[in-house]
Amino acid sequence: MEDEIITIGRKTFFIAPDITILPESYLEDFLVRGYEAYIIDDFRFCPLEGKVDIIIGNFPDSILFFFVDSDAGVDWERYIARLQNDYDGKLSIGILYARRSNEEKQRNIEKYYLFDLGVKCGCIALEYQKSKNFNLIDRVMYANQACGRRKHVRAICDMSSKANFYYERERIDGRIVDISLSHFSFVPDYGRSFPDIPEGEKIKDIFVIFNGMHFRTNGSLIAKREMGGKILHIFLFEKHDGTPGLEDYLISQLSKKIYQAVADRVKTFLREKFDEYAKTVKKIGQKKKSTAE
Repeated sequence: MEDEIITIGRKTFFIAPDITILPESYLEDFLVRGYEAYIIDDFRFCPLEGKVDIIIGNFPDSILFFFVDSDAGVDWERYIARLQNDYDGKLSIGILYARRSNEEKQRNIEKYYLFDLGVKCGCIALEYQKSKNFNLIDRVMYANQACGRRKHVRAICDMSSKANFYYERERIDGRIVDISLSHFSFVPDYGRSFPDIPEGEKIKDIFVIFNGMHFRTNGSLIAKREMGGKILHIFLFEKHDGTPGLEDYLISQLSKKIYQAVADRVKTFLREKFDEYAKTVKKIGQKKKSTAE
């Protein structure tokens, strides 16, 4: 069940990027835009091909951007061609590379990957000024619908994430099931009775605890549904002026916490898969060596 939750939703993987022109700090900013993105590097123990196969096998709806200037132990042209052939051109692949001063060389790179191989997600020349690259990649991710069917990335919460508020002079406590930059899902504590809250009701001064962050916000109950014998309440965040969303000062803080929660789960999941693959390859190598001896 845990693995199913982790693999839901479109994700973008940047394979072997140059972090001097595509820094990891971009990933948090992409989350605000609705993109769940990760950097895949360090191929000392698990080779690039193994990591990519694991990603494709577990995240079939993912987008993979390969930084083809990287010395990652593969022949990029042959490797991307093999991926395109093995998956019959159905993979969502994009190419990243550092802009060339020679225009002919740049045209040749674009021709090979876009026209000869037919990669789906573009061939982007990154600038050496990293400040320009965020917008370049953002436009390409938007064009390729990197957010999938969701507008905001949501984090599944543990038991420490809670909320409370007053309704009809009654304090209602409960736990937060999941949270995004637009809404959160809440299950009231069922140890005592509490007033029924109708859909559409606006609640002021909701106190939220999530991943070590405490904040107050307003919300509007937009839906209720049964979940394991309890009623899940889905609240849309509202600003103090009544418009949907969080106050500006909360967005950057909450996006950082959501990114940490979501990324920690995916990174742990992938790390375990990569370690399993590396151990399997090592065992096969040892078996071949003993057989040869």
